[in-house]
Amino acid sequence: MSTIDIFFQQLANGLILGSFYSLVALGYTMVYGIIKLLNFAHGDIYMSGAFLGFALLSMLAGVLGTGWTGILTAMVLAMIAIGFLGVVIQRIAYVPMLSAPRLSILITALAVSMILYNSVMAITGGQYLAFSTDLGFEGVEIGKVFITQTQIILVVATAVLMISLHLFISKTMMGKAMRAISIDKDACRLMGVNVNRIIALTFFIGSSLAAAAGVMAGVYYGSIHFFMGFVIGLKAFTAAVIGGIGSIPGAMLGGLILGVLEAFGTQIPFVGSEWKDVFAFGILILLLVFKPTGILGQTEIERM
Repeated sequence: MSTIDIFFQQLANGLILGSFYSLVALGYTMVYGIIKLLNFAHGDIYMSGAFLGFALLSMLAGVLGTGWTGILTAMVLAMIAIGFLGVVIQRIAYVPMLSAPRLSILITALAVSMILYNSVMAITGGQYLAFSTDLGFEGVEIGKVFITQTQIILVVATAVLMISLHLFISKTMMGKAMRAISIDKDACRLMGVNVNRIIALTFFIGSSLAAAAGVMAGVYYGSIHFFMGFVIGLKAFTAAVIGGIGSIPGAMLGGLILGVLEAFGTQIPFVGSEWKDVFAFGILILLLVFKPTGILGQTEIERM
């Protein structure tokens, strides 16, 4: 392949990888923007979404098949169920800790993470499960660059979800309430905003998007594992920081940038795919040194 062909092939690979990072990063940045919590259990919510989507697809296979009809139905149902799981976790684990020191709620998030992935490990016996579908390998060939229909549909589905979220946040009253709470919760309470309900809605949306990313990853890679949420959780957090944690457009942008950089990083001499994680976190360190607020982040002023 020529250099141009390699460029476009890696760009396509980077966009599909970055779309997963973006969807998970949105959950991180939404929760942090409202209650200043780094929800390190979010990667395991993504993993739970993948396993629930797999279970639902297996149940629906006899009726809807394992093509796009069955996959999209399973994904929507998994998004709803995992959204409510996120709300339950928020109510049980995080609400009682909101007035506690910041370190305490962070440790709670890590405990929730361990509960989720150890529960799935016990249920599955720690085995990889094949996420079997009937999608095939058809696609579009542009020169020597091959893009599968699966890649195209997954990127389009991700774009639809992110645009829908952007419109919800910017155009609806609930979205405006989320933005207001991220600025001043006490003033919102005085104005009659049900802060707890809006925070629960934030967890529902963030968890739903993570579940969608989990199902998409299962379809794309063809297998799922109980530990799959660990690395992508760290990568999504990295993407949120790169874009500017607390910024929804920043999370979208950061995920796509990280995915593209990882894809192109594998083509750098002496780097290769085995060094792509080092490459990604090296970028994070450089960004924190030269622009700690991220690409679209803003410096916050602490109120005394």
